Amino acid sequence: MTLQTADAQIAPPRAGLAKRALRELRRAPPSALLGLAILLAYVFVAIFAPLIAPYGESEIVGSQYEVWSEKHLFGTDQLGRDMLSRLIYGAQNTIGIAIATTLLSFFIGGSLGMLASLVGGWIDQLAGRLVDVLMAIPQLVFALVLLSIFGTSIFNLILIIAVLDSTRVFRLSRAVSMNVVVMDFVEAARLQGERIPWIMAREILPNILPPLVAEFGLRFCFVFLTISALSFLGLGIQPPTADWGSMVRENATLISYGDVTPLLPAGAIALLTVAVNFVVDWFLHKTSGLKDER
Repeated sequence: MTLQTADAQIAPPRAGLAKRALRELRRAPPSALLGLAILLAYVFVAIFAPLIAPYGESEIVGSQYEVWSEKHLFGTDQLGRDMLSRLIYGAQNTIGIAIATTLLSFFIGGSLGMLASLVGGWIDQLAGRLVDVLMAIPQLVFALVLLSIFGTSIFNLILIIAVLDSTRVFRLSRAVSMNVVVMDFVEAARLQGERIPWIMAREILPNILPPLVAEFGLRFCFVFLTISALSFLGLGIQPPTADWGSMVRENATLISYGDVTPLLPAGAIALLTVAVNFVVDWFLHKTSGLKDER
């Protein structure tokens, strides 16, 4: 087989996938397109923050609370750092940590949920009761207590929030997995002697992926807001690292003087949350099998 023949055989599936993606985008509602555009803009800013920001993340470039000007588009903060640069770096830090936390929570909760539904017995009962105990305590209060005990490093922040948030993922993954583990193909895999991790990854996970992907977007919003709330309270991402929640707290005094600068990081938090919900709503509609009425 020549190289040209191999390329010719590989190219059509890729072209077909691209065409399907474009067709779905054309059918997407305006709200979903707006949400995707906003998410792409946030991701672009987060990835290329060092190239976009006019100043360094913690660089002091002026006096305290300078007004908006050509030199400092959104003024400066309480230490004389450029607010626009802090907002840009805040996207990188806040979104990056929120994504890492959400991924870890889904790994923990999703794995335990599938395992509990597949094995059952005392493992299911033990995991279920442990989740009930963790969910009985308000998540923000529990996170504040644990961060006060173990410290406010980024590693502790990600681990604590991921473990607390994984309880919701466990509930969902176990519920949807219970409808899959009774199927014939799962029983056939068991009879063939396949290992539990193989069954979870190859038989159960592909069949519960749509609700998990939709839940990932929702859980990302909750994790994102939790991190911002903890930073606002002083136990989240610590200075001098730029974070939108702590930026609201540090510049809140400007509200008393009619300055809207503290609303900029708050608006960035709200806009990202709305955009993610637009995309998740569209994805839920697509995976539900419902048809649009024309």
